[in-house]
Amino acid sequence: MKPPRATLDQWRAFQAVMESGGFARAAGELHRTQSSVSYTVRRLQENLGVTLLRTEGRRARLTEAGEVMLRRSRQLLEDAAALESLADSLQQGWEPHLQLVVDAAFPADVLIAALRRFEPLSRGTRVRLQQVVLSGADEALAQGDADVVIGYRVPPGFLGDPLIDIEFTAVAHPGHALHRRGRHLSMKDLERELQVVIRDSGATTPTDHGWLGAEHRWTVTSMDTALTIVSGGLGFAWLPTHMISPYLDDDRLRVLPLREGRRRRSHLYLMFPRPDDAGPAARQLAESLREACHT
Repeated sequence: MKPPRATLDQWRAFQAVMESGGFARAAGELHRTQSSVSYTVRRLQENLGVTLLRTEGRRARLTEAGEVMLRRSRQLLEDAAALESLADSLQQGWEPHLQLVVDAAFPADVLIAALRRFEPLSRGTRVRLQQVVLSGADEALAQGDADVVIGYRVPPGFLGDPLIDIEFTAVAHPGHALHRRGRHLSMKDLERELQVVIRDSGATTPTDHGWLGAEHRWTVTSMDTALTIVSGGLGFAWLPTHMISPYLDDDRLRVLPLREGRRRRSHLYLMFPRPDDAGPAARQLAESLREACHT
């Protein structure tokens, strides 16, 4: 790769001349002499072999090529400033990337709101998002593979704060046999039907989410897949109420008429694998998540 023929200082001088309206004003803004600014811009044009501006009286006018180059130079200088800001952030301990591990039951709209809050404060930190189910969050904590974790429990040896409550509702398609019984349902009624359960993403001590112990079950790897199957008329499941609300509103799903247990609640907790080592970016991301959950 050939080295650049122009320097950032030359582009900065060129931009100052055009935005201030002339060499004299640009010299004042840059705290340099007018002859120095004029020489810098002349060298820029010589290095590029392109005429960028013409002087008419006391004003500098852009050529057609100059208009194009001025637009691109603005982005160049902004990128350079962002790069220097990133270097300052790294020098201050700001993490270049974060691993965010989130239980799949966490509401997607709240997660997006939190990331929107974090992005303008991120200082260029990249976020790697991983969704897990049940003990998958425990394993991320134990293995130290994450910077911020949202899980359904706080494992022994870790600390965490309650973040949000998630309600699960037992549902099936309106045409499902369970809805045709016309009465309150019992455990035996459920055990005779196909249950759709979410597979625990953990490898050490996996547990299927919401499983009643019946042999007639289908196990899937995501909440979305379970929702698709159940709303398509196959089986029943306990699914996050925030996820199925539109399906209940337009009668694509109905709440099962259980005498007990039709709704369950689960807490999700915010945790750091190594709280003492959590950097400023991880702390800011955690605060953005808290704010989004309480808005």
